[in-house]
Amino acid sequence: MARPVEFDENKVLTNAMEQFWKEGYEASSVQKLLDCTGINRGTLYNSFGDKDTFFKSCVGQYNKIVYTQIAVSLKNDQLNAWDAIAAFFDEAVIGVSNKHRRMGCLLVNSLCESINYDRNMKKIVRSSLALIRKALAARLEEAHKNGKVKKGVSVEFAAEVLMNTLHGIRVNSRDGKNAKQLKELVNFSMASLKK
Repeated sequence: MARPVEFDENKVLTNAMEQFWKEGYEASSVQKLLDCTGINRGTLYNSFGDKDTFFKSCVGQYNKIVYTQIAVSLKNDQLNAWDAIAAFFDEAVIGVSNKHRRMGCLLVNSLCESINYDRNMKKIVRSSLALIRKALAARLEEAHKNGKVKKGVSVEFAAEVLMNTLHGIRVNSRDGKNAKQLKELVNFSMASLKK
């Protein structure tokens, strides 16, 4: 009887996630995924399913990073609302490694190429982005209740502005903008909403 193939699932998912992150879903061929993970075709299909299913697992792996960023910033009760929002941008974009900053965001990158995806793939990417939006909106609601949002700016609109800022700086980071330039963009967007 053959022994089951042993591999480090977390490492395989992380390596595949970075492949999808760098080159996108379409450009990440099954062979590139095999090369970056070190597993064989049989192991890929038996353990992770087809490329679509594998991508979904990699989005789940990416979401772990996002959950950690949210936990230490937006969910941090020791920070006031605006400091928590600033901390999130620091965690998610400014304070990451240069390598990851230059790669942008797996979710934003995927959304930009999602014209090629089926509805289910779009739904997975959008639901991950919705988690971020929900966490931002919760802190914006707090800021709004405390009178710290400019008059006439709704929580919903402020959340859209911040999500647009997040998407924009992720694209700008792929285009080579440095951390200081990205931070200036974040600060400007936040200042346009703060009271």
